[in-house]
Amino acid sequence: MASASNPTTADRLSRGQVTRYAIGSLGTGGFATLPGLVLVYYLTDSLGVAALAAGVIVTAAKVWDVLIDPVIGELSDRAHLRHGTRRGLMVIGGIGLPIAFVLTFAVPGGLGAMPSAVWVLVAFILAATCFSLFQVPYIALPAELTDSYRERTRLLSWRVVVLTFAILLFGAGGPELRGLFPDAPLTGYLVMAIVAAVVLAVGMLIAATVAPRTALAPPAGSTAPAASGSPYRAALRVLRESQPFRALLLTYMLQGLATGLMLAAAQFVARWLLDDEGAVTPLFLALIAPALFAAPLWKLVADRVGKERAFRLSSLLFLLAVLVLVGMVWAPGWWILAPVALAGAAYAGMQTLPMAMLPDIIAHDRRRGGDRGRAGMFSGVWTAGETTGMALGATVLSIVLAVTGYIESTAGAQAAAQPDAARVGIALAFSALPAALMVLSLVSLARYRLRESDIAGTAPTAGDAA
Repeated sequence: MASASNPTTADRLSRGQVTRYAIGSLGTGGFATLPGLVLVYYLTDSLGVAALAAGVIVTAAKVWDVLIDPVIGELSDRAHLRHGTRRGLMVIGGIGLPIAFVLTFAVPGGLGAMPSAVWVLVAFILAATCFSLFQVPYIALPAELTDSYRERTRLLSWRVVVLTFAILLFGAGGPELRGLFPDAPLTGYLVMAIVAAVVLAVGMLIAATVAPRTALAPPAGSTAPAASGSPYRAALRVLRESQPFRALLLTYMLQGLATGLMLAAAQFVARWLLDDEGAVTPLFLALIAPALFAAPLWKLVADRVGKERAFRLSSLLFLLAVLVLVGMVWAPGWWILAPVALAGAAYAGMQTLPMAMLPDIIAHDRRRGGDRGRAGMFSGVWTAGETTGMALGATVLSIVLAVTGYIESTAGAQAAAQPDAARVGIALAFSALPAALMVLSLVSLARYRLRESDIAGTAPTAGDAA
């Protein structure tokens, strides 16, 4: 077998494969970005739902997502073994998610806070379910598309370029579409959701075409997935047997919580610290635009020093940026765009590198004689962890808002002035709290021991359970 550093022709991915796979991030990035940016604000400032209740709604939908991800992982593995492809579930998710997404923002006016909250909860749970049907098999694909360590970095680098574009498109474009209807905010949210749904569908359905149609041959010594009787038992087994997976997943969850908290707080920073609701657009431009150029650069760094070291460097850079942002507690202003841009450059590495490391872990599991076809279970557990981190960001923000006395309002009503404590809470949620989470993530990342030589099979199995 060719070394991981020098992929054979069979291992090298075509431009078409890389492009179609990357386009799927229009769907994953769009759904991860837009609800996190506007959903809590939609509930509190258009539907009159209390901040804490809004956080409970978002969290409940995400808890459901976490619960079903291992189940979908097992379904994906079984479909792969039975039919030779994971495409079916991806197509179902690609059709269902756009419909559920529109329903989430289609609450009729005058419905009342409680019925509106229930409407959003049910629709968002349906959207989360459809998202998982696509996302779980989508994340499993890189381990099956190529055996090359560096080709996976190439594949995921371009995925992050598209992911970055999607975050920029949805994060900046979504609020702009909503803002076209200043006198009818509920209509603005609905138009925003319909346009977004079209883009979600296109990206996800194109990506589904890249799913291989032929099941992988079982590695020597591997077995078919054991009938554990429970996908949750199988998920625990994956966590128990792969130390690199545990370390990387915890790191990614903590960083997802940090970035999810900043994402949820961005709209509040724009409105109450910069005194301009539209300022969320330049905030997103500052955060995302640098990542468009930085993702390929992080690939070059990873090729030189290894993925795990490059990941550590990007995390340290992000930590530095959010520490600088603490200054907004005393002096909020447009100067924050500079450290936000630095965080954006670092964020590209924080997305590219762990996602490129995950298929290495799956390949290493197969090499060590793990169960055949566990890629879906790995990706199911990964998606559950990622969802947990991002969801808790909105939850933490809602708690901070509630504790600091944030005052809710309804669409069409004059927004109340916020107390100083609420403004400080918003600033800390965008800076100091993410910084603390980044420190914890670096502690976890230090326990990741898998190197390129382990993937190539030229060194002892450093990733054995420990």
